[in-house]
Amino acid sequence: MLKNRSHGQLRTNQADLVMVAVLGQVAHPVAGVNPFRIGNDGVPRVLPGTGGIVINKRIGDPCVGLMADHIEPGVALHNNNREVIGGRRGPNLALLTYACIGNIARVISGPCTGKRGMVTGKHGGVDHVLLDFSSPTLLRMQIGDRIQIYSYGMGLRLLDYPSVSLSNCSPTLLNRLGIVEADGQLSVPVSHRIPARVMGSGLGKNSPWRGDYDIQLFDPSLRRRHRLDTLRFGDVVAICDGDASYGPSYRSGMVTIGLVVHGDSTVSGHGPGVTILMSGPSAILKPLSDPRANLAAIYRVREPAPLRPRQPLAGRPPATDQAVWSG
Repeated sequence: MLKNRSHGQLRTNQADLVMVAVLGQVAHPVAGVNPFRIGNDGVPRVLPGTGGIVINKRIGDPCVGLMADHIEPGVALHNNNREVIGGRRGPNLALLTYACIGNIARVISGPCTGKRGMVTGKHGGVDHVLLDFSSPTLLRMQIGDRIQIYSYGMGLRLLDYPSVSLSNCSPTLLNRLGIVEADGQLSVPVSHRIPARVMGSGLGKNSPWRGDYDIQLFDPSLRRRHRLDTLRFGDVVAICDGDASYGPSYRSGMVTIGLVVHGDSTVSGHGPGVTILMSGPSAILKPLSDPRANLAAIYRVREPAPLRPRQPLAGRPPATDQAVWSG
């Protein structure tokens, strides 16, 4: 029988990992020809979306009920360069793959040169790496500023748990998650338990390393029952009966632990996005409810907002143009 160990003492292959510097530029938002998004409720809306520097929303803030669609807190990073070998998107796909949540990010050009932040998520489709910096740094940062990430975490394994896969997770984050090992089980603090049946966009990918998949909030009863209307940027969540060992899918008896990385959406099949951290059998991975299981608290960046329900934008009465508390 495995010896009982508290968090921070799990045996890993960290000594074998390789640190690689990767780089991107602060991405400008991109808009389509038609500015409207048609919501699940049939309402067309013009809202801020992906890309840019989000000044007033960071990890720890509510991600539901905002006047926005797929909003990315903090900084969105994209590599726009081309190399002489490989495909056109090769450098950005490498950035998206290499970056791990918790990695250090350092600004290397512009007025914020030398400032440090950290990787907080990956957003598939648009293929952005997301970063958090202090609010004063976000105010001074410029579109196009170059940011270097010290990638560390690819290939990370739990030596005593070969059936548990790790993805997008830096060793520092793994050690800070507060995992408790006892009798061959790993208790992982999470803010929410999410049924796999509400997961939407992102299902079917063949890798857990490049992006996220979305939590649908369109069913009011499920939303209330699982407190999905209280989700925050940076929440550590458990997707029950979800397997993301080789890409997101439904599989009973499995649990996926992930991190909420972008905001809610009005569009069918979409919602707050989850970047995958680990997947394994439910007999081993045990979600443990903790309202402070949020990246902002884990890294002591700032105090997370209280878990209070908010009305999603889709389905809200048309005359209501601001987020409202439903509790």
